[in-house]
Amino acid sequence: MIYKSYLVESNIDMLQNKIALFYGENIGLLDDFKSLIINKKKGEIIKFIQDDILQKPIHFENEITNISLFDQNKIFLISDVSDKILNIIQEIKIENNDVRIFLFAKVLEKKSKLRSHFEKSSNLDIIACYQDNELSLKNIIIKKLKNFKGVTQDVIKTIIDNCSNDRAKLNNELCKIRIFFDKKNINLEQLEELLNLKQDDDFNSLKNSALCGQKKKTNEILSTSLIDLDKSIFYLTTLNQRLIRLKELTEKDKNRLESAVNEIKPPIFWKERPFFLNQAKLWNARKINKALDKIYHTEIKFKTNSNVNKSVILKNLIVDICNLANAA
Repeated sequence: MIYKSYLVESNIDMLQNKIALFYGENIGLLDDFKSLIINKKKGEIIKFIQDDILQKPIHFENEITNISLFDQNKIFLISDVSDKILNIIQEIKIENNDVRIFLFAKVLEKKSKLRSHFEKSSNLDIIACYQDNELSLKNIIIKKLKNFKGVTQDVIKTIIDNCSNDRAKLNNELCKIRIFFDKKNINLEQLEELLNLKQDDDFNSLKNSALCGQKKKTNEILSTSLIDLDKSIFYLTTLNQRLIRLKELTEKDKNRLESAVNEIKPPIFWKERPFFLNQAKLWNARKINKALDKIYHTEIKFKTNSNVNKSVILKNLIVDICNLANAA
């Protein structure tokens, strides 16, 4: 069964099948669905990533079949899935009515066997998580700040512009705003200071120079910019999302790229359009896939090893992307 994300977000209980797949480039929405499942579904929450299951499929099968002594329900959250897990999913037989499995994947192309299997099956649920637009982000802000004073259109616009249509970042920023302005009116000047707009501008410039293949400028920004390592995953997500947007243009006629950029949905923020156009001329599908793979493995390093030097790894990734932009 194919479901619209906004409907499932308003009522997670509408998913009736035992196994559901959430996929898409909207990392923030994927995270919101995970939180929604954890908060709404009663039972024992068991988390896996795909690699764990591929390495020990028998352990995963035993977890499904074993009866929980503490909770009546077992809820499995499986992250970072791809076509590699399809055979295991096809072989799963859930005989216990109290078992539910929720899979989470990033972008799955139309040719994906996993996506196709879920879309064609009436016994499986699938939900695409596409990028938010300005209206959906505005609604999230209004909802989460409904009890705060000073939420003007300028405040809303500042928050949206700072998040670059990224729900994951929006959720983080709204959390900070709710804590900082508790029992206080939201003030635009204090808001801009709270959101560290200087640091985000630095990374945005770094992102654009690297994706434009500007080696000298990239090196200059790397040596002088303010990069908050606590936002490393957000930075990776920002790079990932830009590359995915660029991938949408790889099949377009290079002679009409400017009009293609103007037609892309959701629209590119006007300040970003010149950079986006230059990047679209440099990047092809092969280079984009290679860069996305590098970002993916960098994210795995960050999430699985807290002792890694994030600064060095992140800078090396930026340099690699800049070099890729200039590759043939």
